[in-house]
Amino acid sequence: MKNRAETQTVNRMNPVKPLIGITLGDAAGIGAEITLKALADARVRDSLEAVLFGDRVVLEQAIQQTGLRGEIVEIDSVENLHPEPGIHYLCDQHQLTAAAEMGRVSAACGAAAFAAIKTAVQWALEKKIDALCTAPINKASLQAAGVPFIDHTEILGHDTGTKSPLTLFVVDQLRIAFLTKHIPLRRVAESLSVPLVVEGLAATDRGLQQLGLSRRRIALAALNPHAGDSGLFGDEEETVLAPAVAAAAARGLEVYGPVPADAVFHDGLEGRYDAILSLYHDQGHIAAKTRDFHRTVSFTLGMPFLRTTPDHGTAFAIAGENRANPLSMIEALLAAARYG
Repeated sequence: MKNRAETQTVNRMNPVKPLIGITLGDAAGIGAEITLKALADARVRDSLEAVLFGDRVVLEQAIQQTGLRGEIVEIDSVENLHPEPGIHYLCDQHQLTAAAEMGRVSAACGAAAFAAIKTAVQWALEKKIDALCTAPINKASLQAAGVPFIDHTEILGHDTGTKSPLTLFVVDQLRIAFLTKHIPLRRVAESLSVPLVVEGLAATDRGLQQLGLSRRRIALAALNPHAGDSGLFGDEEETVLAPAVAAAAARGLEVYGPVPADAVFHDGLEGRYDAILSLYHDQGHIAAKTRDFHRTVSFTLGMPFLRTTPDHGTAFAIAGENRANPLSMIEALLAAARYG
């Protein structure tokens, strides 16, 4: 592959912008809409170049819905990409032949979204793009299509050979990693073990290193009210979480806790910690999204490349109505350009 400086038409007085791959997500959702709106933002245009992965019919439908005009140029190689205003470079997956019915679970849309992700991952592994930003997909559509993975993280982990990719939410000074993700709440306590938590703390430390943090103060969120209150409200803090913190500290990590969950996220916002390891999905999601729903960015770390994504879903309820707020997508693209 040629050097990007040889393949892109750019102002040679300025550094070459990073090239970010963007998957359009579920065709029945808001992915293509927020992508077009984000690419129209001046901060995004000034920070990166983009290549889109999805289906032409999806992009055409979004252009019509939003009124954000642009010429679509299909490419199958980075050597054919010569960025200039008003052009959307698309690696067409040729999965969909007609516009999607917006806001509906669809096996065809699930299969198309899956194909786009796999192609984009291959480009990232081959260093054709500097980072990947993914628009939201729908888990029910993936399952309807027979995809053997429940979400982006599982797909990315499988296709990159990464055993346990780290999900990290970032909003303002608050960084939240997740020990467990899409499992029922009743299974969280029984899934906890000292080795699992130690590895979660270590993975968080590695993820912060990937983002360039020299000091990495990591707090472990508690499971029970008041961190169990010496066993009065549960013993997981004493039997699992505190021993795991001690074991991680013995490995040289700067770790704290378990810290009561009703205080730890505030402490993170205040700058007391560089990241917080949340024990389960909603524990960390509620904190980040309450702080700023539209500006929270989700990172996937620990892979050979960086992936970012908005912190929200496909928003089927408003899909096709040109009402989606692109701010989280804008922030995700800016983060991919900054850290990728």
